[in-house]
Amino acid sequence: MEEVVLKVKGMMCKGCENRVENALKNIEGVEEVTANHNEEKVTVKTSKEVSREVLENKIEDIGYEVVKE
Repeated sequence: MEEVVLKVKGMMCKGCENRVENALKNIEGVEEVTANHNEEKVTVKTSKEVSREVLENKIEDIGYEVVKE
């Protein structure tokens, strides 16, 4: 299982966390998602190769900013 950690700006509450988690869980190959608005962090565990770009694009599509490191 692969783990990807993304820095995400714009999440303000538990509702934002749920929105991000639900959006990412709909991507094929994503097994587990944990979003934390206090740390501005989203951790994604995938069962198969899911590109970082696909995850970033989905987060940006729903209105949040992914900080590219």
